[in-house]
Amino acid sequence: MGSGRRSLALIAAILCCSGVAHAKECKGVRFPDQIQAEGGTLTLNGVGLRKATMLKVSVYVAALYTAQASSDAKAILAASAPRELVLQFVRDVGAGDITNGWNEGFEKNAKGQLSGLKERIARLNGWMADVKSGQQMTFLFEPGGSVQVDVNGTVKGTIPGDDFARAFLSIWLGAEPPNPELKAGLLGGACE
Repeated sequence: MGSGRRSLALIAAILCCSGVAHAKECKGVRFPDQIQAEGGTLTLNGVGLRKATMLKVSVYVAALYTAQASSDAKAILAASAPRELVLQFVRDVGAGDITNGWNEGFEKNAKGQLSGLKERIARLNGWMADVKSGQQMTFLFEPGGSVQVDVNGTVKGTIPGDDFARAFLSIWLGAEPPNPELKAGLLGGACE
């Protein structure tokens, strides 16, 4: 093939692939680069792996979608734009273990606010169910400070309050996430 034909083939390959949407993968779970939420487009900010126990057992792959990509956890927590957190489970997990994880996360990252959040945390915990590998939970952080909770394709309801929304998202982006690699991945780092 002559140099002119090689150049044309290279240009054609670049043009062909430039419009392809990419997806990010972690532990065999793929997430699209963009999703539609709240009437707009959210972009994949990052993907992280939740590991549990001293054995570092993989529990779920989390994907965080934001209106504007950022590696600054405080900026994401303070944002008034929509955000969405998707948890794709890679193992079966009982409802009790899920609620224990939420409670521990709230205690570590929103300790001073717990008395004002108690009833809403109880509502969230009441919506939890056993999940199987391959199932998802989705949390849509809506403008105005509420969180819509979806468990495996069923919307359970919406929990009001910007204080709750920030405290809940701080479980993953606060000072003491379930594991540091999870937070780093959600902020755009590698999924480890």
